[in-house]
Amino acid sequence: MGRIIAVANQKGGVGKTTTTINLSACLAEKGMKVLTIDIDPQGNTSSGLGVDKNSLENTVYQLVIGASPIEDCVIENIFENLSILPSNVNLAGAEIELIGVEEREFILKKHIEKIRDKYDYIIIDCPPSLNTLTVNAMTTADTVLVPIQCEYYALEGLTQLIHTINLVKKRLNPDLEIEGVVFTMFDARTNLSLQVVENVKENLKQNIYKSIIPRNVRLAEAPSHGLPINIYDPRSAGAEGYRDLADEVIDRNKY
Repeated sequence: MGRIIAVANQKGGVGKTTTTINLSACLAEKGMKVLTIDIDPQGNTSSGLGVDKNSLENTVYQLVIGASPIEDCVIENIFENLSILPSNVNLAGAEIELIGVEEREFILKKHIEKIRDKYDYIIIDCPPSLNTLTVNAMTTADTVLVPIQCEYYALEGLTQLIHTINLVKKRLNPDLEIEGVVFTMFDARTNLSLQVVENVKENLKQNIYKSIIPRNVRLAEAPSHGLPINIYDPRSAGAEGYRDLADEVIDRNKY
């Protein structure tokens, strides 16, 4: 059975999409069969993996409103071992269209259950809000991976996110766990980055990944070329950071 990880934090700009793209690509590089699901209407994960999101006929939107089967929506092997269920701005309307739909919190789960056996990992990029789409990701997922930016307000909103995860666990998905926290945009030259890491470790009882993703120019450039960092600049600090994270995710999921 494929392991499903939702990458979530309702705070924007913390590296959710960067983490989804590059963790997926580094897992694929290590020989894992990976499906990346973009459930954010901005579609940045789709374009960051080289998909022309605006010319697509079938996306996660057509899937959730029941207009297309999942087989028509997944783009297989955009890179070796890596497939994508893409998204674009049409998905923004899904929230309204799903009002009154029975069991709307489980729509994505029902579709993914049909294909999860085909993949070792399914990584879901969530929108930066706690809406129906995020809840769908959490009912589908086994675990939630939380990227935290190494900045002053890092812990702000985290309590709310953990509360939401616990609520989903209690009412909709009893098996949901927090995969862990990963630090992003770490700048070793600043005391602030070091303080944030210490502060989170002291205040958070959740599992924290040892791999820390550095602030890296090449990581910021890669999406504009439609490439994950391990292909765009395989020797960059960013590529090494995400390879380390992929190793940790694989190790953790052995147990």
